[in-house]
Formats: sequence, structure tokens, C-alpha cells
Amino acid sequence: MSDHSLLSHQDEHGRPRMVDIGHKTDTERLAIAKGEVLMRPKTLELIRSGNLKKGNVFAAAELAGVMAAKRTANLVPMCHPILLTYICVELDAADNLGDEGCGVDITATVRSTGKTGVEMEAMVAVTVAALTVYDMAKSVEKSMRIVNVRLVEKRGGASGDVINQ
Repeated sequence: MSDHSLLSHQDEHGRPRMVDIGHKTDTERLAIAKGEVLMRPKTLELIRSGNLKKGNVFAAAELAGVMAAKRTANLVPMCHPILLTYICVELDAADNLGDEGCGVDITATVRSTGKTGVEMEAMVAVTVAALTVYDMAKSVEKSMRIVNVRLVEKRGGASGDVINQ
């Protein structure tokens, strides 16, 4: 067995290929991803109060995350374009993100009924929402950090359910 046989997005010669999912049956799929944007308390207070020049950070970032999830196949080369039945991106101001300090906590939930999972769509939604937070608040703080983007839950499909809290 060659090393390439372990990688589903490469053929036997190491060339990139999209996985054939045509033989799979449609199943309900769910993915939940999370991430954080860390910042100084003063920046978080400006976001909370809505006093940034660019407007409502939460509304803009939530919409950006939804739009990004729908465009995942255009951004990640080996992702299949799929019909998403539900996308929800939620942002919360968080005074205590563990040892990291304060910032914005982001959660994306994506659902579909189809032949392939929606993990990438959920993680793209979180990442673009985080980038939008950064973009809207960078005039106040350029030291913000986007951290800990991860899949926390996946349901459906042949590989089964995954919980990564």
C-alpha cells in the first residue's frame, strides 16, 4: 500500500482529485464549529456598545459567516458543492475565554441532507466570521488574534458521529 492510498484526495500518482461520492446514499448531516477572536477589553467594549465606525460587528460577521458557508466549494479546492439546508452563525462577547482573556466567541451550525458532510462549511463560516470581526475592529486594535477554529461536533455519514468538545 502506497502512502497515497491513505489520502482520499490524491490518486495513486499523488495528483489531486475530488473524491467520487456518487455511490453514497443521502443522509442527514450536521456540523458545529467554533472559534474565538481574542482582543483587549477596551476593544470588546466598543464592539458590545456598537460604537465602531464600521457598524454592528455581530450582524456583519454573522452574515459574512453564512455567506461564506455557501461558498465553501469555491474556496476549498476539493470540497463538493452541496445544498445546505440550514446555516446559523452566532457571535457572543466573552469576558472570559479561559486563559486567553476576552473576545468574541463564534459558533457555526450547518445542516444538509446529502452524500457528504458539512464540516468544512461550518469551519469556513467560523473563519470568515472571525476575519470580519478583525476587519471591522482593526482600526482600534491590530493585535487581535483569531484562535482555536475547530470542529466540535459532526453527525451523519459513514464515519459516524464525532464529538470534540
